Formats: sequence, C-alpha cells, structure tokens
Amino acid sequence: MTGPRLLTSLEPLTERSGDPDSLRALVRQRKAQGADVIKLFASASIRDGGAQTMTDAQLQAACAEARAQGLRTLVHAHSAAAVRAATLAGCTQIEHGVFVTQDVLDLMAQHGTYFDPQCALVFRNYLDNRARYEGIGNYNEAGFAAMERAIPLAAGALRMALATPGLKVVFGTDAVAGAHGRNAEDLVCRVQQAGESPMHAIIAATSLNAAALGLADRIGAIAPGLDADIIAVDGDPVRDITTLRRVSFVMKGGRIVRDDGAVKP
Repeated sequence: MTGPRLLTSLEPLTERSGDPDSLRALVRQRKAQGADVIKLFASASIRDGGAQTMTDAQLQAACAEARAQGLRTLVHAHSAAAVRAATLAGCTQIEHGVFVTQDVLDLMAQHGTYFDPQCALVFRNYLDNRARYEGIGNYNEAGFAAMERAIPLAAGALRMALATPGLKVVFGTDAVAGAHGRNAEDLVCRVQQAGESPMHAIIAATSLNAAALGLADRIGAIAPGLDADIIAVDGDPVRDITTLRRVSFVMKGGRIVRDDGAVKP
C-alpha cells in the first residue's frame, strides 16, 4: 500500500507506568515489540493545565534506558517544569511546550534537545470540530476554553524558541482526526504568526526533522544516496509559504505517486 513512512511508539509511557525499574523494563519491551521510538507523557494535557506528571526519576530511567537500547524519546510536556525535567533526563525531543520559559529553552539548546512546538493547527482543529469531540473525557467547556487560550501562548513559545541561539526547532503538527492532510497550515502559521523565515520553516520540516528522527542518512534532502522524496508546488514557497498548500507533484522513494501536471519548468 502506498503511503507515508511511519515510525511508531506503540503504547506511551506515563506516570502510571510504574517505578523506574518498571519503566526500564517497559522500554525494553517496546523495543522487542518493534517500537521505533519511545513516547512519554511527562505532563498533563493542555486541557488539564499541563503540569508535570512524571517524576524526574521516572523520566531519567525511561530516557536513559531508551538511549541504551538505541531508541529516541519523544516527550509530551507543556509546563516549564516538565520540559526542564525531560531535558535534564537526556530525552531526545520535547513536544508542545506551550508554557516553556526562556531559561528552559536556553537549557534545551545547551543539551542539544530537539523542540517540536505547534503553532495553531492542532488547537484550531479541535475547536473547529468541537461537536465531534465534546463530551469525551476532558473535551468539555473548560477544556475547549484552555485550548482557546493556548493558541496565542503556543505562538509566543514558538517565537521565543526561534530566537533562542542554538536551539533545534523541528516541525510537527500533532495532527489528529480532522487535521491530517493539512500539515502545511502550521508552516503557514509559523511564518505568518511566529515570524519564522520560509526557508527556515522548510528546513525544519525536511532535513532537521530527518536528523531528529535519526534518518538523515536516508531522507530529508535532495542529495546523492538519499531516497528521492520530492514534492513540487506551483510557485516559490521561499517567497510565498502558502504555495505549500498547493502540492501538485509527489515522489516517494523515486516513485511518482502524484502528478497533477500543473507545475511548469
């Protein structure tokens, strides 16, 4: 079946996954089951305030064991405390970080931690599809209000991150049902709302992402020896980032999977 490359984490690890020894065992189990990465939830949802939930000891155990097993760790963390703890634990990448502070961003840069903030797509998708989510767990009035408040905070965190020297800011949308296929909207948001240059955003979504995933020797750039993963748009995205909404050609691994014939040489 033709489709995107998938890296899976299987079941995530949380504060309820056990003590440090249990977490180490679970990391080894995930690897045996075929996980490509380890996902951890170090903080509560944005709808529940985003406070740190996993202890420092839990994070240190899980991320150290993942490194020993050759696996990267991706950590859901909203609060500055949770981001700091995951960074000091040597985890590979922080997801979200809506409440991150400048001192923690500086710490991430010092440790070489990747940062994957979102601009707006994930929150707007929930809000636009409120009727489909409302009533499920914390998708309630308070939860939706929290996501409304998160939109400007997320853009502010992204602006701070982009201005932090040496911080590796990658691109990811946290896309869920309703947002798949619209990843370009967050690239547009990053440029228009957070002040990122179009080229910097494109690099974040390609070669820097590949490096963060440990796949820089296979994908992420057009270069000899790499898989030929190429898209084309009718326009210049460096001048107008919105052209990425209009993809008309897709090649994956050297095989053309879409060609609308709209791109002119």
